[in-house]
Amino acid sequence: MPDIPSVSIVLPFRNASATIDEALQSVMRQSLTDWELLAIDDASTDGSAAIVQALNEPRVRLLRNPRPGLVNALNLGLAEARAALIARMDGDDVMRPRRLEKQLAAMRAEPALSLCASQARLFPDAHIKAGYRAYIDWQNRLLRPAQIDTAIFTESPFVHPSVMFRRDHILTAGGYRHGDFPEDYELWLRLHARGARMRKLAEVLLDWRDGPRRLSRTDPRCSRAAFDHIKLDYLMRDPRLLRHRDNFVCWGAGRKTRRRSDPLLANGFRPRAWIDIDAKKIGNRIDGIPVVSADWLREHREHFVLCWISNHGARAGLQAFFAELGLREGRDYLMLAGYA
Repeated sequence: MPDIPSVSIVLPFRNASATIDEALQSVMRQSLTDWELLAIDDASTDGSAAIVQALNEPRVRLLRNPRPGLVNALNLGLAEARAALIARMDGDDVMRPRRLEKQLAAMRAEPALSLCASQARLFPDAHIKAGYRAYIDWQNRLLRPAQIDTAIFTESPFVHPSVMFRRDHILTAGGYRHGDFPEDYELWLRLHARGARMRKLAEVLLDWRDGPRRLSRTDPRCSRAAFDHIKLDYLMRDPRLLRHRDNFVCWGAGRKTRRRSDPLLANGFRPRAWIDIDAKKIGNRIDGIPVVSADWLREHREHFVLCWISNHGARAGLQAFFAELGLREGRDYLMLAGYA
């Protein structure tokens, strides 16, 4: 192994004895052999660390996280990594054999690129709910930097263990941060706010395991409320909303949508109108703001639209309506409601 590998794989794990061998073997089968793996034991109480040690592989470094917690483990990996490029991996997922090779080639071909992810496949099929299927289909369609820029406030545009990024870009941005939010989505939002260029390869290079113990299902930092809070925190600093601070509207006048919009009002962002399709609400005022029908937009197309509609079937209809009005996602409106 050369002194400085081309890629450092950062793989934190906790009590992953049932799956970590499969994850490790997928690393060992990589077509690119010039890598190091930092396997970070985040306070495991099972035999996970012993499985890592049993590999007896000089490219694998087993580290103990002295301050338990995923963010600390990730930042330890960043600090210990020797390569300029970091590939994320989890202890329950599986890399496709050419993942590292293809992402490395993409990063080398585009020096200005901060992050390159890949498409992902959810497995096993028996565990996958409709919301996660819709999410993975959506994020697998986001390939180009412009598409990611357009959709960044809908949901996390990347499956975390599918990404490769430049270590110095992440460290300059401040690494992973602690907070009551999903640490990966907050990092993507922060990179976006800094103008980082991010893309995704149009190929499935990661099999992403779903199950009842996954943090996105169990950790309050990954709740819908946590996602909404952090996206609005960054949205209120986004030039697209700031340019339309005095002429934006919110689509959705129901109680749930109004709760989601509370941070906007609390920070002085007052929509000119609430848009709703319920005829019983049209003509009402909420917080002194009128409730209007969708047709109102036909005469007020200059207004920027924040759309909170989460119904999977309604999204396509809304986008068709916006297209009919000549409104373009990312320029004239943003979809804010997530999928999973």
